[in-house]
Amino acid sequence: MYVKKTEEELGFMEEGGKILGRILTAIEKKVAPGISTLELEEEARRLMKEFGATPAFLGYTPHGARRAYPAALCVSINEEVVHGIPNEHPKVLQEGDVVSIDTGICYKGLFTDSARTVPVGKIDKTSRLLIKATKEALLESIKMARVGNKTGDLGFAIAEVAKKYNFSPAEDLGGHGVGKTPHEDPFLPNFSARGQGVILEEGMTLAIEPMLCEGSGKVKMLSDGYTFVTRDKKRSAHFEHTVLVTKGEPKILTR
Repeated sequence: MYVKKTEEELGFMEEGGKILGRILTAIEKKVAPGISTLELEEEARRLMKEFGATPAFLGYTPHGARRAYPAALCVSINEEVVHGIPNEHPKVLQEGDVVSIDTGICYKGLFTDSARTVPVGKIDKTSRLLIKATKEALLESIKMARVGNKTGDLGFAIAEVAKKYNFSPAEDLGGHGVGKTPHEDPFLPNFSARGQGVILEEGMTLAIEPMLCEGSGKVKMLSDGYTFVTRDKKRSAHFEHTVLVTKGEPKILTR
């Protein structure tokens, strides 16, 4: 069962989503060769405080995790798919890297979640195509977030874009509901058969987040308990928006 929100709560999510979009844009502008992941983490915390929001990820323990997440931001570089920890063993960004910046905030008691992948300086042609394809997969999946469709329709749209560009969705990873907590039902698979899964209802708030990989899409978790990497060490990209399901067009809350 998804967690229903009142009209007031949805309004708070929309406010928070706009703030989150501004925060991610500011962090993206700092991405450059020579910048450390710790600097990005510190900027994320500063901006959240400035906007009157609190970090959704910092201190949060997802189901099955053995410890709380230690940062406000996830910074995942190249073969790191998601949940790279920026502050425990900071890395310096290098020319040619591709970097996913992923974060969430709590604003007026409601959570929103968003991510984008950006180049570090000049990147190769395949990496540019990977970023383009993953962003396209997000937009195509969002189009399916309509009343009466099913969660599988979103995953099918992502998989079709991946196939078109000869990339692979990351296995076993996907999106989720969001709002009163950072993670809610339903789970949103990044590849699925059309017409399968949970029926989408008006008022659902979904964190839709395709992750595409250059290689097989098989992933593993590192010993830090959070960072997922591709098994074949090929690069990946990740985009995410929090989206409201309405009777009409889906509404992106985290632009």
